[in-house]
Amino acid sequence: MHNLFLLDGMALVYRAHFAFMRNPILTSKGFNTSAVYGFANTLLDIMDNHGASHIGVAFDTREPTSRHELYPPYKAQREAMPEELAAAIPYVKKLCKAFGIPVLELDGYEADDIIGTLAHRADQDGDIHTYMVTPDKDFAQLVSDATTMWKPGRQGNNHELLDVAAIQNHWMVESPKQVIDILGLWGDASDNIPGVPGIGEKTAKKLVAQFGSVEKLLESTDQLKGKQKENLENFADQARLSKQLATIILDVPMEITWDDLEISARDDEALQALLTEMEFNSIAKRLYGDSFVAGRGHEDTAAVATVAADESPAANLKTIDDVEHKYHLIDDAKDLHRLIKKLSLSKSICFDLETTSLDPRTCDILGIAFSVAAHEGYFVHTGPGSHLSIQMVLDKLTVIFGSKIEKIGHNLKFDLSVLLAHDYPVSGPFFDTMLAHAIVAPDQRHSMDFVSEALLGYSPVKLADLPQNSKGADGDLFGLDDQGDGEKEKTAAKKKGKKKDIKMSLIPVADLANYAAEDADVTFQIAEIIRPQLEESGQQSIYKEIEAPLLPVLTAMENEGISLDIRALKEIGDSLARRIETLSTGITEAAGREFNLNSPKQLGEILFGEMELVEKPKKTKTGQFKTDEQTLSSLAPKHQIVADILDYREATKLKSTYVDALPLHVSKKTGRVHTHYQQLMTSTGRLASNDPNLQNIPVRSKAGREIRKAFVPRDKNHTLLAADYSQVELRVMAALSGDEAMIEAIKADLDIHTATAARVYGVTLDDVTAEMRRNAKMVNFGIIYGISAFGLSQRLDIPRGEASEIIETYFKQYPGVKNYMETTVESAKEKGYVETISGRRCYIRNIDSKNGTIRSGAERAAINAPVQGTAADMIKLAMINVRSLLDKEEADTKMLLQVHDELLFDLHLQEQESLVPKIVKVMESALPLPYDIHCKVETGTGDNWLAAH
Repeated sequence: MHNLFLLDGMALVYRAHFAFMRNPILTSKGFNTSAVYGFANTLLDIMDNHGASHIGVAFDTREPTSRHELYPPYKAQREAMPEELAAAIPYVKKLCKAFGIPVLELDGYEADDIIGTLAHRADQDGDIHTYMVTPDKDFAQLVSDATTMWKPGRQGNNHELLDVAAIQNHWMVESPKQVIDILGLWGDASDNIPGVPGIGEKTAKKLVAQFGSVEKLLESTDQLKGKQKENLENFADQARLSKQLATIILDVPMEITWDDLEISARDDEALQALLTEMEFNSIAKRLYGDSFVAGRGHEDTAAVATVAADESPAANLKTIDDVEHKYHLIDDAKDLHRLIKKLSLSKSICFDLETTSLDPRTCDILGIAFSVAAHEGYFVHTGPGSHLSIQMVLDKLTVIFGSKIEKIGHNLKFDLSVLLAHDYPVSGPFFDTMLAHAIVAPDQRHSMDFVSEALLGYSPVKLADLPQNSKGADGDLFGLDDQGDGEKEKTAAKKKGKKKDIKMSLIPVADLANYAAEDADVTFQIAEIIRPQLEESGQQSIYKEIEAPLLPVLTAMENEGISLDIRALKEIGDSLARRIETLSTGITEAAGREFNLNSPKQLGEILFGEMELVEKPKKTKTGQFKTDEQTLSSLAPKHQIVADILDYREATKLKSTYVDALPLHVSKKTGRVHTHYQQLMTSTGRLASNDPNLQNIPVRSKAGREIRKAFVPRDKNHTLLAADYSQVELRVMAALSGDEAMIEAIKADLDIHTATAARVYGVTLDDVTAEMRRNAKMVNFGIIYGISAFGLSQRLDIPRGEASEIIETYFKQYPGVKNYMETTVESAKEKGYVETISGRRCYIRNIDSKNGTIRSGAERAAINAPVQGTAADMIKLAMINVRSLLDKEEADTKMLLQVHDELLFDLHLQEQESLVPKIVKVMESALPLPYDIHCKVETGTGDNWLAAH
């Protein structure tokens, strides 16, 4: 028996492209390879793991089909294909060709018809089992004893095989061919097949189960009643037409044989060239071994997006064996003295620590690498066997680290954190190549390997390739991440390579020295290339005035950590556990039977299948009932069980994410919780907190706020101080738009939501009701995010017409805001980016897309980015200036956390009266806004974070 796999090419590339929509896979030239990458992985999985003997990949063409002739509106409502996806499809076809796999397409026919024809032919010929690889439900009609649907999994889940029994069970039919009848009655919105008004999926299944086919049903309408009978009789022709449109053609005139589809030898030269062009290192290594490095070649070629599909530039990546270099091992006092003298005479030095783990507070330092010139590096060895102790080395290096010499590094915050944890602070100025690259190339990855290969055409030594002695001093064990994390490539996170455990202290000293010195050398060279790029991009001031000075501030905050009251947290956890139990019991009783509350599928079946809370419930692309928060929130006011489910979800999430997890993050060394901040994870520059994330602790719900009770001052001599920017985004919007009415309300220190409500509803400030203010608040913040009438109607649970009228009135009252939105979108289309008040560029992808949904999302991002980005710049500058204030005052007060628009401090009680007004003043003046708009900071203190906030 042969296994024939027929891939629905267009559906698979669409699926792959949108799966990576939030984090697209880009080459160093900026070409979006998400679709190619996702398709390639599916193809390789099938070829390597599932016994494929024959493969073909079917695609649609641009030519109209018989369905368009029969029904011109067929698929007419579909959005234009995203330009990036259209550009990727030739590469998908090229990939198939390199693997020796036929691309199947024929004008006048869809991919469905080609797959249907070949599956039908294989069914008749026998000795072939066909697997139709597609997520498209229409293919269910083709399933037979010899033909199975292969439905790709989502988010890493396994694929699903749908045989005859599965189709019969899901569609409630005797034969898979009856799926056509269901689609004829139900219609298909994605293909613009009309179906019959008033008949949805559930009703269509019942009618086909009862009557067998569309034709039999239309002959038996006398057995029906009411509106259903009327619609079927009035739209009988439309039902027949819809069934015809949904029927997959089984006799496409394809001149192809089974021999043509048999898997044959691949074209390695063409495949390697393509993998190199696409920069698919992981796939290349999977096919050709670790020695093959694909992509990010450094040569004068046009951007990949403009390279023709049949032209593949070579990688031309060099390694340590190809480049002359001078790397030196320093392991005695005399050599160290000479090195320090050399460093002291340099304007800039690059340094890089090698440590036994990624925890700055517990790791040991095995050595420090330096570079002051290209192709030259030094490794000061302080690990096992060295004549130098780390204490002695750091004492000697204090003169360097404390000097005004520029310090270069890749994710310097890690190095600075390790040294600070050892009580050796480092003075600026700093040049962090990871941060600089994130500014000039925000859409790319920022790992050192990637940047080196992209800018230098050089592939550094991989940590996983270094040998390890069988005996040696114990080092901390950690895993090597194959994907990398874009952060500091320190030890495990530093290099891509094999997934294996590495003990840094077991690496032979000579190999570790070359490895470390190379890192410093490469980073020094990267810095020289990125400097002019910062200037050319107009972002030098953003780096020099905001991002670089922020490095030591974040380092100090992370090192400081915050105290956690474990006893209070346990009490909160016990309360949540009781709440979870009560809610679980109530939900089960209301449902009438037990089910898995954590299963969206089972929950959907209870709420919408059995309880029928909604007449026409929404479904996901996989056919499950939607049970996401937005869907349930709209039903909660009307159904207690839904409100209880939302409460249950919140309680279980709070318990698992915070109550159970936070104690695990308490450092054994300090007894405090130390979060880690990422400076440029978002395009707007907002800080992100992780490991643990302390920025996402809910504040709008009572249960969420309770978690903050567990964060406390360090001792009885301190209290927690929260300093929070008040409505900063609205003030920024006023500054960006120059709207006179909004500026007037802010300068008059009016409640902006009440002022907006008065203008929108045409009443006095005193006559504004709570509901009016609530609606105005939603509009004020919604406008910042480019909210639509539909979106506002959903949030306020009002008719779309009423929401549209509110937005229209809003723009009449605040014409400057509307003008800002329109001009910002136009500017983004012209330049490809928008800017904050301080000049940070936020690049906007797909702003001119022909796909309306994608374009609308980009337009909303363009409107919002300058607002969010300016707020982010403001609080970053505030953190820098507050740190300077605390240093100047020689204060015992410490800055602990940044959470959105709020700063949290361990405030010494004796400094409260004198210091708090100064902190407020510094924050309010951090980034002066146009039109003399004043930024307002509100403060609070307390014996826990909740009380302070």
